[in-house]
Amino acid sequence: MQDKASNKNIKLLYVEDDDVARENGVEYLSDYFESVYEAPDAATALELYEEHKPSIIITDIQMPRINGLEFIKEIRARDKKCQIIIITAFSETEYLLRAIELNLVKYLIKPVQEADLDEAIRLCIESIEDNSENIVRMAENTYFDTFNKLLVTDGKIVNLRTKELSLLSLLIKHKNRYVSYTEIENYIWQDSVMTSDALKTLVKNLKSKLPQNTISNLSGTGYKIEL
Repeated sequence: MQDKASNKNIKLLYVEDDDVARENGVEYLSDYFESVYEAPDAATALELYEEHKPSIIITDIQMPRINGLEFIKEIRARDKKCQIIIITAFSETEYLLRAIELNLVKYLIKPVQEADLDEAIRLCIESIEDNSENIVRMAENTYFDTFNKLLVTDGKIVNLRTKELSLLSLLIKHKNRYVSYTEIENYIWQDSVMTSDALKTLVKNLKSKLPQNTISNLSGTGYKIEL
């Protein structure tokens, strides 16, 4: 994670009803952000949001009166750009999908590892700097969450194999151009050798899980995702 000086213009709001957890979280986050605000519940958090307009919000789902998802809906009604990280004990798909639909950056399951939190915050900072979003729409019923690495169609998570996920992520990262065969080989096969048949099979399998005509091929050049 970047140091405090680099993050001096970024305000962060931390929402947690457990006093000890909140105190520990604020202490950790204050090492990296000059402006860290804390709230024990959603009502207080909404007041702090209106007063300070934080760029990043970290919130628990389980809170008194207003739960985390309802709180985020309130934020999203006012602010589409605020970076939001949910920390929760729930790992059910229903909660995950509802969270993704609210355009969250990351959905972290307790107990949260320091490295996972750092990565989520890093993604938040990158999104703020690049003015980018993590939800990539491929069709009315299909989207890919680039941060949580999830493909969702008709409200259900589509299972992607490791190489399929890597290829999709690579194509989306370079969505404005064709990705060369060499780039694909270096990124996905790395130290192994990529055969023509292996690549064709990989692309065929990935295409079968995406809307029609999502991936195009330019012979002798590479592949491109059509968004």
